[in-house]
Amino acid sequence: MIRVENLGKTYAGDWVVDVEALELPRGGLTAIIGPNGAGKSTLLSMISRLQAPDRGHVTLDGQDILRIKGDVLARQLTVLRQDNAMTARLTVADLVAFGRYPYSKGRLTEADRAEIERALALVDIVPYRHRFLDELSGGQRQRAFIAMVLAQDTEYALFDEPLNSLDIRHAVSVMHLLRRAAEDLGKTVVTVLHDLNFAARHADRIIAMKNGRLQVVGRPDEVIRPAILRDLYGLDLDVTERQGKPLVDVFG
Repeated sequence: MIRVENLGKTYAGDWVVDVEALELPRGGLTAIIGPNGAGKSTLLSMISRLQAPDRGHVTLDGQDILRIKGDVLARQLTVLRQDNAMTARLTVADLVAFGRYPYSKGRLTEADRAEIERALALVDIVPYRHRFLDELSGGQRQRAFIAMVLAQDTEYALFDEPLNSLDIRHAVSVMHLLRRAAEDLGKTVVTVLHDLNFAARHADRIIAMKNGRLQVVGRPDEVIRPAILRDLYGLDLDVTERQGKPLVDVFG
Protein backbone atom coordinates (compact mmCIF):
# COMPACT_ATOMS: atom_id res chain seq x y z
CA MET A 1 0.00 0.00 0.00
CA ILE A 2 1.08 3.56 -0.74
CA ARG A 3 0.17 6.00 2.03
CA VAL A 4 0.46 9.79 1.87
CA GLU A 5 0.44 11.88 5.05
CA ASN A 6 0.37 15.69 5.25
CA LEU A 7 2.15 15.87 1.87
CA GLY A 8 2.96 19.30 0.47
CA LYS A 9 4.98 20.96 -2.27
CA THR A 10 5.45 24.67 -2.87
CA TYR A 11 6.50 26.65 -5.93
CA ALA A 12 7.21 30.37 -5.55
CA GLY A 13 5.50 30.35 -2.18
CA ASP A 14 2.28 28.69 -3.39
CA TRP A 15 1.22 25.22 -2.29
CA VAL A 16 0.82 23.27 -5.53
CA VAL A 17 0.13 20.05 -3.60
CA ASP A 18 -1.50 20.03 -0.17
CA VAL A 19 -2.76 16.53 0.64
CA GLU A 20 -3.62 15.67 4.23
CA ALA A 21 -4.08 11.92 3.76
CA LEU A 22 -4.38 9.44 0.91
CA GLU A 23 -4.18 5.66 0.69
CA LEU A 24 -3.61 3.70 -2.51
CA PRO A 25 -4.34 0.04 -1.81
CA ARG A 26 -2.55 -2.76 -3.61
CA GLY A 27 -3.97 -3.92 -6.92
CA GLY A 28 -6.19 -2.41 -9.55
CA LEU A 29 -5.95 0.78 -11.58
CA THR A 30 -6.21 4.22 -9.99
CA ALA A 31 -6.71 7.29 -12.19
CA ILE A 32 -5.86 10.81 -11.02
CA ILE A 33 -7.99 13.45 -12.74
CA GLY A 34 -8.44 17.21 -12.48
CA PRO A 35 -7.88 20.45 -14.41
CA ASN A 36 -4.48 21.76 -15.49
CA GLY A 37 -2.52 22.97 -12.50
CA ALA A 38 -4.38 20.69 -10.09
CA GLY A 39 -1.10 19.14 -8.85
CA LYS A 40 -1.65 15.70 -10.36
CA SER A 41 1.82 15.23 -11.87
CA THR A 42 3.53 16.77 -8.85
CA LEU A 43 1.71 14.37 -6.53
CA LEU A 44 2.76 11.44 -8.71
CA SER A 45 6.36 12.71 -8.76
CA MET A 46 6.52 12.82 -4.97
CA ILE A 47 4.94 9.39 -4.63
CA SER A 48 7.59 8.01 -7.00
CA ARG A 49 10.44 9.96 -5.34
CA LEU A 50 11.23 11.97 -8.47
CA GLN A 51 10.64 15.07 -6.35
CA ALA A 52 11.16 15.53 -2.63
CA PRO A 53 8.21 16.97 -0.70
CA ASP A 54 8.52 20.19 1.23
CA ARG A 55 6.35 18.68 3.93
CA GLY A 56 4.98 15.31 4.90
CA HIS A 57 5.69 11.69 4.07
CA VAL A 58 5.04 8.96 1.52
CA THR A 59 5.29 5.37 2.70
CA LEU A 60 5.45 2.25 0.54
CA ASP A 61 4.29 -0.87 2.35
CA GLY A 62 5.03 0.85 5.64
CA GLN A 63 8.49 2.20 4.75
CA ASP A 64 9.32 5.87 4.25
CA ILE A 65 10.00 6.08 0.53
CA LEU A 66 12.89 8.51 1.08
CA ARG A 67 14.67 5.91 3.24
CA ILE A 68 14.43 3.00 0.81
CA LYS A 69 17.66 2.31 -1.06
CA GLY A 70 17.47 3.23 -4.73
CA ASP A 71 18.12 -0.25 -6.10
CA VAL A 72 15.58 -1.72 -3.69
CA LEU A 73 12.93 0.86 -4.62
CA ALA A 74 13.55 0.23 -8.34
CA ARG A 75 12.47 -3.39 -7.80
CA GLN A 76 9.28 -2.28 -6.06
CA LEU A 77 8.08 0.79 -7.94
CA THR A 78 8.58 2.26 -11.39
CA VAL A 79 7.31 5.41 -13.06
CA LEU A 80 6.88 6.52 -16.66
CA ARG A 81 7.13 10.29 -16.91
CA GLN A 82 5.49 12.55 -19.47
CA ASP A 83 8.82 13.69 -20.88
CA ASN A 84 10.17 10.25 -21.72
CA ALA A 85 12.01 11.30 -24.87
CA MET A 86 15.42 9.68 -25.35
CA THR A 87 18.30 11.59 -26.90
CA ALA A 88 20.40 8.44 -27.44
CA ARG A 89 19.63 6.44 -30.58
CA LEU A 90 18.30 3.22 -29.10
CA THR A 91 16.45 0.27 -30.50
CA VAL A 92 13.23 -0.92 -28.92
CA ALA A 93 15.03 -3.94 -27.46
CA ASP A 94 17.76 -1.71 -25.99
CA LEU A 95 15.16 0.50 -24.33
CA VAL A 96 13.20 -2.38 -22.85
CA ALA A 97 16.44 -3.88 -21.52
CA PHE A 98 16.86 -0.78 -19.32
CA GLY A 99 13.92 -2.11 -17.32
CA ARG A 100 16.11 -4.97 -16.13
CA TYR A 101 18.93 -2.75 -14.86
CA PRO A 102 17.80 -2.89 -11.19
CA TYR A 103 18.36 -6.66 -11.35
CA SER A 104 21.25 -7.17 -13.79
CA LYS A 105 23.18 -3.88 -13.48
CA GLY A 106 23.71 -4.04 -17.24
CA ARG A 107 24.76 -7.70 -17.41
CA LEU A 108 21.68 -9.45 -18.74
CA THR A 109 20.99 -12.99 -17.60
CA GLU A 110 18.75 -15.54 -19.27
CA ALA A 111 16.04 -14.62 -16.76
CA ASP A 112 16.40 -10.95 -17.76
CA ARG A 113 16.13 -11.80 -21.45
CA ALA A 114 13.00 -13.83 -20.77
CA GLU A 115 11.40 -10.84 -19.02
CA ILE A 116 12.34 -8.59 -21.95
CA GLU A 117 10.74 -11.01 -24.43
CA ARG A 118 7.64 -11.24 -22.27
CA ALA A 119 7.28 -7.46 -22.11
CA LEU A 120 7.78 -7.06 -25.87
CA ALA A 121 5.07 -9.65 -26.50
CA LEU A 122 2.65 -8.13 -23.98
CA VAL A 123 2.64 -4.75 -25.77
CA ASP A 124 2.73 -6.37 -29.21
CA ILE A 125 5.93 -4.75 -30.50
CA VAL A 126 8.05 -7.84 -31.15
CA PRO A 127 8.22 -7.04 -34.91
CA TYR A 128 9.78 -3.65 -34.05
CA ARG A 129 12.40 -4.89 -31.60
CA HIS A 130 15.34 -3.89 -33.85
CA ARG A 131 13.93 -0.54 -34.94
CA PHE A 132 15.27 2.69 -33.52
CA LEU A 133 12.88 4.71 -31.38
CA ASP A 134 12.99 7.67 -33.76
CA GLU A 135 11.72 5.36 -36.52
CA LEU A 136 8.50 4.56 -34.67
CA SER A 137 5.12 6.24 -34.58
CA GLY A 138 4.08 7.97 -31.38
CA GLY A 139 1.89 5.04 -30.36
CA GLN A 140 4.59 2.47 -31.04
CA ARG A 141 7.13 4.50 -29.09
CA GLN A 142 4.78 4.81 -26.11
CA ARG A 143 4.21 1.06 -26.15
CA ALA A 144 7.98 0.56 -26.13
CA PHE A 145 8.30 2.70 -23.00
CA ILE A 146 5.44 0.77 -21.36
CA ALA A 147 7.27 -2.45 -22.23
CA MET A 148 10.32 -1.07 -20.41
CA VAL A 149 8.15 -0.43 -17.34
CA LEU A 150 6.66 -3.94 -17.51
CA ALA A 151 10.11 -5.51 -17.93
CA GLN A 152 11.12 -3.87 -14.64
CA ASP A 153 8.50 -6.15 -13.07
CA THR A 154 7.62 -4.00 -10.08
CA GLU A 155 4.42 -4.34 -8.09
CA TYR A 156 3.71 -0.61 -8.37
CA ALA A 157 3.67 1.03 -11.83
CA LEU A 158 3.01 4.77 -12.12
CA PHE A 159 2.25 6.60 -15.38
CA ASP A 160 2.10 10.37 -15.88
CA GLU A 161 -0.30 11.17 -18.73
CA PRO A 162 0.55 8.09 -20.81
CA LEU A 163 -2.04 9.11 -23.46
CA ASN A 164 -0.40 12.47 -24.12
CA SER A 165 -0.19 13.22 -27.89
CA LEU A 166 -1.67 9.85 -28.88
CA ASP A 167 -4.49 9.52 -31.40
CA ILE A 168 -7.66 7.74 -30.30
CA ARG A 169 -6.59 4.33 -31.63
CA HIS A 170 -3.29 4.35 -29.80
CA ALA A 171 -4.87 5.83 -26.67
CA VAL A 172 -7.36 2.95 -26.56
CA SER A 173 -4.50 0.47 -27.02
CA VAL A 174 -2.45 1.99 -24.18
CA MET A 175 -5.42 2.00 -21.79
CA HIS A 176 -6.06 -1.68 -22.53
CA LEU A 177 -2.38 -2.34 -21.76
CA LEU A 178 -2.62 -0.58 -18.39
CA ARG A 179 -5.82 -2.44 -17.57
CA ARG A 180 -4.16 -5.71 -18.52
CA ALA A 181 -1.16 -4.90 -16.32
CA ALA A 182 -3.53 -4.46 -13.37
CA GLU A 183 -5.75 -7.47 -14.06
CA ASP A 184 -3.53 -10.11 -15.65
CA LEU A 185 -0.15 -9.19 -14.15
CA GLY A 186 -1.41 -8.15 -10.72
CA LYS A 187 0.25 -4.71 -10.81
CA THR A 188 -0.87 -1.72 -8.79
CA VAL A 189 -1.27 0.85 -11.57
CA VAL A 190 -1.61 4.58 -10.88
CA THR A 191 -1.99 6.95 -13.81
CA VAL A 192 -2.67 10.63 -14.41
CA LEU A 193 -5.37 11.04 -17.05
CA HIS A 194 -7.14 13.97 -18.70
CA ASP A 195 -9.72 11.90 -20.55
CA LEU A 196 -12.65 11.42 -18.18
CA ASN A 197 -14.19 8.60 -20.17
CA PHE A 198 -11.00 6.56 -20.19
CA ALA A 199 -10.81 7.06 -16.42
CA ALA A 200 -14.45 6.07 -15.97
CA ARG A 201 -14.15 3.06 -18.24
CA HIS A 202 -10.88 1.54 -17.03
CA ALA A 203 -10.20 2.71 -13.47
CA ASP A 204 -11.17 0.88 -10.31
CA ARG A 205 -10.87 4.09 -8.33
CA ILE A 206 -10.50 7.77 -9.20
CA ILE A 207 -8.74 10.56 -7.34
CA ALA A 208 -10.10 13.99 -8.28
CA MET A 209 -7.81 16.96 -7.56
CA LYS A 210 -8.16 20.73 -7.77
CA ASN A 211 -5.77 23.47 -6.65
CA GLY A 212 -3.41 20.89 -5.19
CA ARG A 213 -6.00 19.29 -2.95
CA LEU A 214 -8.06 16.14 -3.04
CA GLN A 215 -11.70 16.79 -3.87
CA VAL A 216 -13.14 13.28 -4.09
CA VAL A 217 -11.72 9.76 -3.97
CA GLY A 218 -13.89 6.81 -4.91
CA ARG A 219 -15.21 4.46 -7.55
CA PRO A 220 -15.90 5.89 -11.02
CA ASP A 221 -19.66 6.02 -10.35
CA GLU A 222 -18.98 7.97 -7.14
CA VAL A 223 -16.65 10.52 -8.77
CA ILE A 224 -17.90 10.94 -12.33
CA ARG A 225 -21.00 12.93 -11.44
CA PRO A 226 -22.25 16.26 -12.86
CA ALA A 227 -21.92 18.22 -9.60
CA ILE A 228 -18.39 16.98 -8.94
CA LEU A 229 -17.27 17.62 -12.53
CA ARG A 230 -18.80 21.11 -12.42
CA ASP A 231 -16.79 21.88 -9.29
CA LEU A 232 -13.59 20.48 -10.85
CA TYR A 233 -13.78 21.97 -14.33
CA GLY A 234 -16.34 24.76 -14.14
CA LEU A 235 -18.48 23.09 -16.82
CA ASP A 236 -21.94 21.59 -16.85
CA LEU A 237 -21.37 18.08 -18.22
CA ASP A 238 -24.02 15.43 -18.74
CA VAL A 239 -23.25 11.99 -17.35
CA THR A 240 -25.09 8.91 -18.58
CA GLU A 241 -24.39 5.20 -18.16
CA ARG A 242 -23.12 2.71 -20.70
CA GLN A 243 -22.40 -0.94 -19.95
CA GLY A 244 -22.55 -0.17 -16.23
CA LYS A 245 -19.96 2.62 -16.44
CA PRO A 246 -20.48 6.40 -16.33
CA LEU A 247 -20.12 8.17 -19.67
CA VAL A 248 -19.41 11.90 -19.91
CA ASP A 249 -20.83 14.02 -22.74
CA VAL A 250 -17.78 16.22 -23.19
CA PHE A 251 -19.62 18.38 -25.74
CA GLY A 252 -22.23 19.39 -23.21
